[in-house]
Amino acid sequence: MRKNRTRVPERTERRISAATSLTMCAVTVIAQIATTLLLTHFLREKANYVYAVLEFVGAVAALRVYLRPGSPSYKLAWMCLLLALPVSGMILFCLWGGTHQAKSLSLRMVPPIKERESARMESENNIARLRRQSPEWGRLATYLEKKGFPLYRNTSARYFSDGADFFEDLAEHLRQAEVYIFLEYYILAEGQIWDRLFSILKERAAAGVEVCIIFDDFGNLTRLSDATLQAMQDVGIEVQVFNPVHRYVNRIYFNYRDHRKIAVIDGSVAYTGGINVADEYANLIVRFGHWKDTAVRVEGDGAWGFAAQFIRMWKMMGRTLPNEDDYYRPRRPGSGSGYCQPFTDGPLNNPDNPIEETYLQLMASAKRFLYLTTPYYAVEESMQKALCMAADAGVDVRLCIPAVPDHKFTYMVAETYWGELLSHGVKIYKYTPGFLHAKSVMVDREVALVGSTNMDYRTFQLHYECGVLLYHMPAVEELLEDLDNIMGQSALYTLAEWNQRPWLRRMFASLLKLGAIWL
Repeated sequence: MRKNRTRVPERTERRISAATSLTMCAVTVIAQIATTLLLTHFLREKANYVYAVLEFVGAVAALRVYLRPGSPSYKLAWMCLLLALPVSGMILFCLWGGTHQAKSLSLRMVPPIKERESARMESENNIARLRRQSPEWGRLATYLEKKGFPLYRNTSARYFSDGADFFEDLAEHLRQAEVYIFLEYYILAEGQIWDRLFSILKERAAAGVEVCIIFDDFGNLTRLSDATLQAMQDVGIEVQVFNPVHRYVNRIYFNYRDHRKIAVIDGSVAYTGGINVADEYANLIVRFGHWKDTAVRVEGDGAWGFAAQFIRMWKMMGRTLPNEDDYYRPRRPGSGSGYCQPFTDGPLNNPDNPIEETYLQLMASAKRFLYLTTPYYAVEESMQKALCMAADAGVDVRLCIPAVPDHKFTYMVAETYWGELLSHGVKIYKYTPGFLHAKSVMVDREVALVGSTNMDYRTFQLHYECGVLLYHMPAVEELLEDLDNIMGQSALYTLAEWNQRPWLRRMFASLLKLGAIWL
């Protein structure tokens, strides 16, 4: 048995802890009401003075939120809560999002994996080449390189427009693993897909392949049993649970999640995208109609970018690997045209958000067309404005969204943004076969972004996310072809339809928008 094994919490304990965490949110609202009633009953004439003090404290906290750097909408939501409900607002502020330290969970501050000098120079040379070919993309690559994400060449990419094809390819490459397998997923759900992958992982672990897995606890409370966790450890798989619910019940830390989707095999092959390990992603079970999702495989030098990010997260969670970092580098040379740039983001970076800034730079650099897919839409004014400006400047801007939502309240919030987009000429396509879970951006048939990133506050403020930029690679054309297919199966949403929404739905959606950061 391997050392430093993760202790598997009891299933009952995890569920009770999760329920307790959620209950605490409701208790804070009850506390607001109870405090007011108690003050009125026992203090009577002095109740107003005492409550005025509470409101003053709430106002001071709201001012503190206003003065600190970060998302304007995120700050506005906290300020409204603190001013309107000072008691419950202060409780949530202290427990949930009051300090930067709250976002660190138990993660250690670990520096980026140290790159060899030759690799650093190669990245700089790649950026110089890209700048000569496309100055605007060279600027974007330079920005991400300064954030610690090198630019790679000698990498090929394959785009997957369907979950079933993705799992077939992943299984094939997992069988070929000789040194190690790294998996980091928001959801690892029991079912046909997991049974198939686990049999491969079990066989590879028995053959001496190092297998390490990270998964988010909150995302798997009802989808992965303790027996399955134990089975993984029993066959020699190292498992690390991100943000165990039972450990942080007193701080409501479940709001911060590892939403990444990363698979790395021997440092030479890596996958990312929107696909989790669950049967609905291959449409083996039906949830919200046809489940449409995408992924990309990078093979060659660029795969190391994902391996380095996995190793860093592993270390941030207090774990160690049996070998030095260089041991996990690619063992065979890659090949391919164009450039590849994997990158990640998380709340520890706040208020610096590379993923959000990357989206903004892609929007600002578009000259001919800008296509986006996302299951959720709740963005800052700056991003909303960037899309409108691009459309006003003559760029063909198209936003593809699901016609069948998985979260109705979140979908209603997204609707509040669409009127402005439509009035500026942005085309909105609703994917009528079902739920569109893909997260991608296509710009001018030159650059593509594929990853785990939704266009909402959770992605940009609260989640640990990942993605890859593909510059001038053949896979960009594969994404474009799939986007054409998506739009061909979608209904064009119009401004007239938006204006015809029932007034009650409009009013309720506007109220929900104030709390969009928590939906």
